Order: sequence, then structure tokens, then C-alpha cells
Amino acid sequence: MLLYNNSWSANCYKVRLLLTQLGIAFETRDLDVVDRSNRPEVLGGLNPALRVPTLVFDDGRSLGESGAILWYFASTVGTRYLPEDPFERAQVLQWMFFEQYDIEPNIAVARFWKLAGLEKPASEVEAKLAGGQRALAAIEAWLSGGRQFLVADHYTIADIAVYGYTHVAEQGGFSLDAYPLLQAWHARVAAQPGYIPIT
Repeated sequence: MLLYNNSWSANCYKVRLLLTQLGIAFETRDLDVVDRSNRPEVLGGLNPALRVPTLVFDDGRSLGESGAILWYFASTVGTRYLPEDPFERAQVLQWMFFEQYDIEPNIAVARFWKLAGLEKPASEVEAKLAGGQRALAAIEAWLSGGRQFLVADHYTIADIAVYGYTHVAEQGGFSLDAYPLLQAWHARVAAQPGYIPIT
């Protein structure tokens, strides 16, 4: 399998993490996330959104979007990364949607601006920081119920999805000092078998 990847992207990292934890071999081809001029040529026939991650299977089929790739492997390989209970499966999706609607547009974007050295108006930066803090506070509140993981009391792709950008939030200008439960959860995720760091 070939993963079109970028080392900055936590969306790509989520896929690398799950594939590694499943023991599935893959190769990577890195694409630039600042200069995207070659995306139509490289990804045009593989992913209509022209985004990474895009995974190309050995049979030529392709799949884009980190959530879709996580769901495919967690649900079709018979793994422990997706609960069997239908309600708990829906909760996994709830967290994956939360990640894409609340974490990615705020924490990921603020981090990207910093890593890429992009200057943005202070009002835009403040809006991203405020949105990201709300997302981090929501996770902290959920974990305050004594939960060790986000769903089903064990590690799932919900944890992988939410961990991706929250564990590098400080690179986007977010302080995690007010979120001790979140930090403890980060440590539990990092202690899982087969864990790899983002870089």
C-alpha cells in the first residue's frame, strides 16, 4: 500500500499510527502542504478533494480522508479498535465528527499557520485559539467522569482521531496546563502497543 502523506499533518499521522498498530505494511510518498500545485497531477484520479492522506491499495483502489481510512481498517480487519456495540460505534463516530468540526478547523489550522510561518490577522488567530480552547475543555470535561478513553473504556479509533491534533496543540499556541486529564489521556494513548510518534 502507498500512503500519500505529509509529516506535518496529524491527519496523515492518524493513519500511520493505526496501520503501524495493526502491523500493516505501507510505504509513504510525501506531498507538500504549502505548495499544492502538483496535487491535480498526483492525486487527481485518486481523491477528488486532492488532500492527504490518500491511501492507494495494492489492487489500485484508493481512499481519502483520515476518518474514512481509520474506519475501514478498524471495521474490516476485525480489530479491537472499533467496538461491536452499535451505540458505542456511534459514539466513535461522534468523536470523529467532533474532531473534524471542532478540533481540526481550530487547532490544526492554528498549528499549520505557525509551522508554515504564515502571518494572519490577530482577530483570526484569536478566533482559532478560542475555538480550540473550547474543544480542549470539552474533552477535559468528558474525561472528568473517570473515563480512561473516549469510548467503551478502551482504546479505539476515536482516541486516535482526537489525539492526532490535540497532542501537538502546543505547536499551535495552545497551552495544555489547564487540562490535566487530557494530558493524562495523551500519556495513555502514547503507552499503547505499537505506538509511534508523529515525527
